[in-house]
Amino acid sequence: MARRPVHGRGLPVLTPLAIDPAHPFPFVANRGFGLALELERVSDSVRLQALTLIPPSIDRFVRLPGTRIRFLPIEQMMALFLDYLFPGFAVVSQGVFRLLRDSEVEIEEEAEDLVRLYETALKRRRRGHAIHLAVDSTMPADLRRFLMEKLDAAPADVFATDGILGLNDTEELIIDERPDLVFTPYNARFPERIRDFGGDCFAAIRQKDIIVHHPYESFDVVVQFIRQAARDPAVAAIKQTLYRTSEDSPIVRELAEAAEAGKSVTALIELKARFDEEANIRWARDLERAGVQVVYGFLQLKTHAKVSLVVRREGGQLCSYVHLGTGNYHPYTAKVYTDLSFFTCDPALCRDAARLFNFMTGYASPASLEKIAVAPLTLRARLVELIEAEIKNAKQGKSAQIWAKMNALVDPAIIDLLYQASQAGVGIDLVVRGICCLRPGVPGLSDNIRVKSIIGRFLEHERVVCFGNGNQLPSDRAKVFISSADWMPRNFDGRVEALVPIENPTVHRQVLDEIMMANLRDTLQSWSLASSGIYERVPADEEGFSAHTYFMTNPSLSGRGKALRRGHPRLVVR
Repeated sequence: MARRPVHGRGLPVLTPLAIDPAHPFPFVANRGFGLALELERVSDSVRLQALTLIPPSIDRFVRLPGTRIRFLPIEQMMALFLDYLFPGFAVVSQGVFRLLRDSEVEIEEEAEDLVRLYETALKRRRRGHAIHLAVDSTMPADLRRFLMEKLDAAPADVFATDGILGLNDTEELIIDERPDLVFTPYNARFPERIRDFGGDCFAAIRQKDIIVHHPYESFDVVVQFIRQAARDPAVAAIKQTLYRTSEDSPIVRELAEAAEAGKSVTALIELKARFDEEANIRWARDLERAGVQVVYGFLQLKTHAKVSLVVRREGGQLCSYVHLGTGNYHPYTAKVYTDLSFFTCDPALCRDAARLFNFMTGYASPASLEKIAVAPLTLRARLVELIEAEIKNAKQGKSAQIWAKMNALVDPAIIDLLYQASQAGVGIDLVVRGICCLRPGVPGLSDNIRVKSIIGRFLEHERVVCFGNGNQLPSDRAKVFISSADWMPRNFDGRVEALVPIENPTVHRQVLDEIMMANLRDTLQSWSLASSGIYERVPADEEGFSAHTYFMTNPSLSGRGKALRRGHPRLVVR
């Protein structure tokens, strides 16, 4: 490639760093990215190591001139001009690296002010120890050892990678001239059930439970639920958990307005939501100024349950409405994450939600819960009980099945129990988007377990578990639950989570016969986990079924409202 003089587009931003006693190794921040070099001075053949960090303010890809659409990674572009950065030196060897640092915030039991503790800890976090040092596979061993020593990275934390480091930066390659790289725009539906009642969420929920399937159905219904509660003079109290939300959160805004209008508003804000700590501290202070009672849950537990409780005066009585979700109260992630929002005024579920808030705000461990299982108190035991019931069914010659969907399956005790269930003859189908430590299809151990992962347009995020209860799935007599918890030790033992039964017949059918069936039926974006631990692409059948396309083109059962009476919704046939 012919080179032209470089006068400044990015070069003055770069800082060449020779490493010697007078030039100590620089601090490399979390996600720090750059070139490591070994140089030789032409005048006397003296060798030294050097570094050039690439600032995040520089585009990762440089568009090349000409009519063709061509890009060059910035690290490759820099390598072409190293003699400008280090004049008088020859490059002996080089390599690209990227560093990740530990971002965990340590909690002190004796902390007097949790917010102040977090503000201090967040300033220290950028200096966390190295936990992942990615280097390109062509980097020589001695240069790799130099980085390991200077960054204090353990050998087990160093990963040599073929190809581009930091693949998330490739989003810069999506430009207007390449519309083929983006999905066709999709506008989420607003549930017809709510429209049938003129937008009155409480009236719709009083008639029947409703579940909203994001992102196919709009998160606006969740915002409308809170907005209506904030502005309804009959509403006496609102209680809300907040784990993650957006910078301009409409939920936070409505809670503040409700408090300013004189309503009793309680917000449990989780400061330990990693990478959202600063935003959550800001929301907490804004809400406190508006008169909201803000609490931070537990020192040693993360509050991960997604619950919103509204108490309303109706006919001389106090009636409750509750929203229980699998995802965050975040309007932007709700456009790309698949999640479930369950609305109900079932008295037992509302009483359990109230007890859950009392536990989170006042350490009042509930003496009993009627329907909801809560981690770290009862969720693990409830899940074990349900799996053991299926094992018992199998041993008695009854139909025994488990369908479950989650983001991660890691917990050793639950995995061992699933192996026992498989050996007893329980049929188990799992949809696990992320890490899965269970090995399916191992003869004599997990013959009856199948695991798949769906990777497509939307990020799979909802947690669902279904038990045949002596019947072949799908069945109206099956036990169906939604949850905020993945099957990991941290979720069962170190977080406040909820496992919620789905009992309304329409919602039950939607979760089991539509959502779970479609996920299991999917062939176009599914990967199957083999007993070797390797994922293999599921071969497309003649129909070429896509769960995402199905949900984008078929209104949900519980959201159809009057449309449900105009014809039966098409359920997925497996």
